[in-house]
Amino acid sequence: MKFRSTTVIGIVKDGKAAMAADGQVTLGDTIMKMSAKKLRKLCGGTVLVGFSGAGADAFTLVERLEEKLEAFRGNLPRAAVALAKEWRSDKYLRELNAMLAAVDNTHALIISGSGEVVESPDGIVSVGSGSPYAISAARALMKHTRMGPLKVAKESISIASDICIYTGGELQWEEVCEQQK
Repeated sequence: MKFRSTTVIGIVKDGKAAMAADGQVTLGDTIMKMSAKKLRKLCGGTVLVGFSGAGADAFTLVERLEEKLEAFRGNLPRAAVALAKEWRSDKYLRELNAMLAAVDNTHALIISGSGEVVESPDGIVSVGSGSPYAISAARALMKHTRMGPLKVAKESISIASDICIYTGGELQWEEVCEQQK
């Protein structure tokens, strides 16, 4: 039996960023939990990260990303590349099974264990089993409405949960704080 547990979406629009996730964790065809926390604020609230995959693996990677953000003074792209390099080359980290979505007020990134850091051209990133549905909904909402990033993220998770049996439970969301000058 396989754990399936995530749909996370991050949106960057007009200098603002938000992220939303579902709370459901599924083992096979059984819902094990409805309130798993899949989002974290990093770097004083200026970076949001969401994760999919094995929980303990994801927490390890989030901690490493936080260390990289501190080392690169909050520069998300540089921190993501440094994490991806380490993740790919470190024998222990290579075994971790997770993906990260990270946003700040100007960047939306996917970070994977095979060394990829992909910056979204449209400011929308998503990871997890329901991500194709969430990203489709977000793109349509961004194109055809005037909703802000938080509203788009929430609505996209809601739409994904109507389609994906592995997406559901308590909705959670976060917004990026303004960067201090």
